[in-house]
Amino acid sequence: MIKRYAPFLKGYGIYAILAPITVILEVLLEIRIPFYMSKIIDVGVANRDIPYILQTGGMMVLMAVLSLLFGALSGMFASKGAMGFGKGIRRAVFYKIQEFSFANVDRFNTASLITRLTTDVTSVQMTFMMLIRVFVRSPFMLVSATIMASRVNPRLVVIFLVAIPVLATALIVIMCMAFPRFKRMLTCYDRMNGSVQENLIAMRVVKAFVREDYENGKFADDAEALRAAQLKAEKIVICNMPIMQLVIYVCIISVLWFGGNMVISQTMGTGELMSFISYVTQILMSLMMLSMIFINLVMTRASIARINEVLDETLDIPDVESTVQVEGASVEFCDVSFSYHKDPNNLVLRDINLSIEPGETVGIIGGTGSSKTSLVQLIPRLYDVQSGKVLVGGRDVRDYRLEELRRAVSMVLQKNVLFSGTIMENLKWGDPDATEEEVYKACRAAQAHDFIMSFPEGYQTYLGQGGVNVSGGQKQRLCIARALLKKPQIIILDDSTSAVDTTTDAKIRKVLREELAGTTTIIIAQRISSVCDADKIVVMEDGRIDAIGTHDELLASNAVYREVYESQQRGAE
Repeated sequence: MIKRYAPFLKGYGIYAILAPITVILEVLLEIRIPFYMSKIIDVGVANRDIPYILQTGGMMVLMAVLSLLFGALSGMFASKGAMGFGKGIRRAVFYKIQEFSFANVDRFNTASLITRLTTDVTSVQMTFMMLIRVFVRSPFMLVSATIMASRVNPRLVVIFLVAIPVLATALIVIMCMAFPRFKRMLTCYDRMNGSVQENLIAMRVVKAFVREDYENGKFADDAEALRAAQLKAEKIVICNMPIMQLVIYVCIISVLWFGGNMVISQTMGTGELMSFISYVTQILMSLMMLSMIFINLVMTRASIARINEVLDETLDIPDVESTVQVEGASVEFCDVSFSYHKDPNNLVLRDINLSIEPGETVGIIGGTGSSKTSLVQLIPRLYDVQSGKVLVGGRDVRDYRLEELRRAVSMVLQKNVLFSGTIMENLKWGDPDATEEEVYKACRAAQAHDFIMSFPEGYQTYLGQGGVNVSGGQKQRLCIARALLKKPQIIILDDSTSAVDTTTDAKIRKVLREELAGTTTIIIAQRISSVCDADKIVVMEDGRIDAIGTHDELLASNAVYREVYESQQRGAE
């Protein structure tokens, strides 16, 4: 674990070293204070030696000030080291998520990943801060105070040596019982965060269907489940404090009893008894702090396990070290079958054979659930085939580096996603180095330039999260412009004009034919009018290719295509 997490401290390791060093200096100074206090009472006060009292008292003040200084420095170093450590873990987890394929993301729900990046990492970060400060201070204080107490009175040391096994036993029992409960509590966090995220994303739907009460009830149930899980976990942990305090008070009472008798019998000085009580308090407080650290380790252990699940996730689509360039825009499916769950008995695509020549425009049409989107997602390797192979430019897509392949393939997904920022910033996702003229040209091709210029701030108009301040059709056109700006060899439009009117759809298709003459274009559509002028049309049915041909050929020979066409014509009439 240390070997694995040490790299996350890169750049902040010096703070993780300085924190325990300053803590040790703090303890060495603090441990001398009770000793000087006993000397003031047993020597200075007993002999009425004012200069000795002042001199020794001055040393006590100096020790206290220096101890305070080193304590403050250790706190600062520990905080900086822990914050840097937390940043390193978050970065590693986030970077790993960026490498996930769609299949990897499917195994973790979004809310769970957010909880791991926030709550779990914060828990690990705080525990690390305790480890490099309190976990060093407590054992060092325990040993140092025990040595000093033994020098004062060895016989009384037996009292807290008896207390240690009691504390250790209680701690082990609490730790064993608490871990599974905290693990369940974090699962409840995931469920509640998922409910909140889903509600915020679908807020318009909730309001449209007047389902606020239902969502309130669902959230209340999740919050109650989390409260119950927290209560169940904390019930065990809170037992630690009263057990610790009970042992501390019993030890102090025992020291007062036996030490008081020694003072009465004059075998021990009053100052020595007071300093011994201070050392016993330091020892027992150190034990209590150690117990609290171990309890935090139990809580953090569950968080570390969840972070490790992300870091240990085997990438479903591993990248390859390759210098092969995408040359040519041909696409070929050779006996392709595919399942989202790698289950050969539950295939969503079966025996797909399809050849697309460079520069061709291919339409894909089919009913809902016919796996049109699943088919095209195999081209840029958003998923990998179950069997068979997909060729781009005459090579298996698995022979290319992912960056090289995806740079050559531009895809406008079914769900249009825009990010917080200006329209210009969103468009430049396609090409960060694009000039303004190139951006304008792409937007004109996507029929987006006019509505962008109708905004008071034009291309500098700020878009809210997800592009909430533009319509569905406008969002689709911005996404098409972003894809065009990438200047891809292959462009895939996955039902990306469904929210625009037929006239605008026709204009977009006309410009695409003119501007992307050498680009292979694949258009998934529900409207036959969107694909009727394609070089060829693929009809999908239940995960298979039912027919391939031109619009006229399919009208004459394919019942599925003809039925869709006629139903849409009746609807238009």
